[in-house]
Amino acid sequence: MPRALRVSAAAFALFLVTACNSASTGGSTSTSVRGVTADTIKVGGIVSMTTASGYSKKDTDLGARARYDRANAEGGINGRKIEYLGAEDDGQDPARNLAAARKLVQQDKVFAVSPMSSVTFAGADFLDTQKVPTVGWGTLPSFCGPAHLYGFNGCLVPTPGGTLNQTWPEGLAAVLGGARGRSVALIAGDNDAGKFGIRTFTQGFKAAGFQVAYAKAVVPATSMPSDWSAYTKEILRSGPGGRAPDAVVSVMQTPYNIGLFTSLKRSGYKGVISDPTDYDPGLLAKDATKQALDGVHVLLQFQPFEADTPAMRRFKDDIKKASGGTEVPLNMHMMTGYMSADLFLSIAAKAGKDLTVEAFQKAADGFSDTGTLVGDRALPKGKKESFGCGALVRLKNGRYEVAVPFTCYPPIPFG
Repeated sequence: MPRALRVSAAAFALFLVTACNSASTGGSTSTSVRGVTADTIKVGGIVSMTTASGYSKKDTDLGARARYDRANAEGGINGRKIEYLGAEDDGQDPARNLAAARKLVQQDKVFAVSPMSSVTFAGADFLDTQKVPTVGWGTLPSFCGPAHLYGFNGCLVPTPGGTLNQTWPEGLAAVLGGARGRSVALIAGDNDAGKFGIRTFTQGFKAAGFQVAYAKAVVPATSMPSDWSAYTKEILRSGPGGRAPDAVVSVMQTPYNIGLFTSLKRSGYKGVISDPTDYDPGLLAKDATKQALDGVHVLLQFQPFEADTPAMRRFKDDIKKASGGTEVPLNMHMMTGYMSADLFLSIAAKAGKDLTVEAFQKAADGFSDTGTLVGDRALPKGKKESFGCGALVRLKNGRYEVAVPFTCYPPIPFG
């Protein structure tokens, strides 16, 4: 090849390399940062939008979108807008959960996954190994320890050496006028989450002064019982002297709770009934559901929607805007998505303009703020314990009312 042609070829090759680098980096951002350009941060979610039982967490996606929309309207995070891809539906299936995690990372090239809300988290190890910042509802052990996974209200299922949130037992003690001399029955699904829930709440209620009369993870997790009488009979005879316990606590979600609570009421039970999931006006559309949930005390780990605070007013306004300017019934899944997004955004903002996974992790280590909808947040504390705050609401005559105001309780050691 003549010298002139060799020089031209070399110059052309150099031009191609330079052009490709400029195009792929947006001129100023390293291609080594997955999901980050000079102008955007790509984020996706994983949510159980459809399930075999019909229960859906789909509004988790709406809540996250509402928070990301406000962040973008305010100029983004250190000059970058959030490119939110929406949430993948895992169908509450472990295989689909892992597949969704792989898709978001390997195909969509997201920087982060937020929100992640499901009763299964088979993709946890993959996301942590791939160094994907992931924020979700810390009701699973995966949110309690792995470096890149964060619960929006901390770790709710701690490992030994961590602590337990006492909102539920202390709240029910307030409802009953004290725990001394009071008995409680705990029931959960026959799966890993249910068994772990029974273990943790047994310790928590005992620490609060309750007698735990019944604590079993026995309800089939894959097929809802058509007849609850065997469960209710055992529960109603579990208290002191074979009497009914003062409170029945279900560590399950609807529609399981509807069947259990209906059976308890038909058996004449007059004690306190409580669960952690049925704060949802949409559930009241059916008379049978409304009757089953009437009088039930629902555990919340965020400010009740009935609270009149600046943060709650802003949340409601953000949800309305994300819903096209129309009022929609609020539910806890919206809050799950909203606060998952909020924690991710808060840490990313602290990480600064040069956003990398390493910068995000450094910002998370020692992160803290106050006065949020889930109380005061702190990391790495949130890797081993919850942020310790919550409330109880009660459904009465078709409307929710605050039974125990949003309060932060001292945690107890878990062992």
